[in-house]
Amino acid sequence: MYFWAMSNYDYIIIGAGASGLLLADALGSDDFFQSKSILLIDKDDKTQNDRTWCFWEIGVGDFDNLLQKSRSSIYFAGKNLRLSTSIEPYTYKMLRGLDFYTYYKTKIGSYKNILRITDTVDSVTETSNGMEVRTTKNSYRAKTVFNSIFSYDSLYQQNQYPVLQQHFIGWFVKTERPIFDAKQATFMDFSVPQKGNTRFMYVLPLSEKEALFEYTLFSKNLLDKGEYEDAIIDYLNVHYPEEPYIITEKEQGSIPMTAHPFHRENTDTHLSIGIAGGWAKPSTGFTFYNTAKHVKKLIEHLKEQRPLSIFHKKDKFWFYDMLLLDVLAKNNHLGQSIFESLFKKRKSSLILKFLDNSTNFWEDVQMMSAPRPLPFIRALLGRIF
Repeated sequence: MYFWAMSNYDYIIIGAGASGLLLADALGSDDFFQSKSILLIDKDDKTQNDRTWCFWEIGVGDFDNLLQKSRSSIYFAGKNLRLSTSIEPYTYKMLRGLDFYTYYKTKIGSYKNILRITDTVDSVTETSNGMEVRTTKNSYRAKTVFNSIFSYDSLYQQNQYPVLQQHFIGWFVKTERPIFDAKQATFMDFSVPQKGNTRFMYVLPLSEKEALFEYTLFSKNLLDKGEYEDAIIDYLNVHYPEEPYIITEKEQGSIPMTAHPFHRENTDTHLSIGIAGGWAKPSTGFTFYNTAKHVKKLIEHLKEQRPLSIFHKKDKFWFYDMLLLDVLAKNNHLGQSIFESLFKKRKSSLILKFLDNSTNFWEDVQMMSAPRPLPFIRALLGRIF
């Protein structure tokens, strides 16, 4: 049956981004949850390409039918290093947000126990009988709410964990001549002026005539829009002098980089998901693939009927991330030398495995011994004392 006119649901999912859509699809496609009534709310109908997700994995994956591009080679540049390298056994995959939204909205629309609406959530309140979600148009109740609404406010109300941001503006450009290497992604190009920060260019060719250029920082403060765009113009002028181009699309974003324990705010009836739940990797801001893995774990957690308040597992990678963020918070300019030392001394496939939280202890030791140790020792001592 369809749950069109209901005000009470088993589950309410707030936000139809990656975490909300993947969770709704996982619930709707699993027979275990067929009897559950589910409401998915987002203020936007998701009809624009507002972001591009990239991730790496081994072999065939769940999103291969949606990929815009995939490749097995990346380029890294630092102050004294220029490296083109294979990342096998990994494949670096690129996915347009709009393609993802369109596909999953269609899938979710076929599930008879899920209703998706466009509305703005004004408040989420825990009551004696569960959760109440008030929107601009209506009020709903649920036994459980999965909430992807993120705000920096709570992060800035604490000082135990530094808060950086992965922030960027990207241009999709199209040229008249075939000038891009479509078989290779520029993972990080630190040859751009650092200006006391961790700054790099991220380049994703779509073809020999089209590419996405994203000027990206790992730092505390956002820049004026013009500074990002001037940096892209300068980069194009340096690397592709006198090549005419047009801008076909633009995108921008900001992702929190912090070891803040988001899970402490969860209850048995209210779980933050996606970036709001701390599902982005703290030290890099990589979110999409982490979110997909968290959704699978959450489904199993729900099937086991375990309390949502304990849906969290702190591991060694959280500790590693925390130390790197402590280093970058105090010495933001060190990002370039840290990443350059990794790519200079270690295989790219091992670096990606480490960033994917998949390395064993010996591999961790190899990774951590690559950069200059003193900043990390100071960060460790700062945490101990």
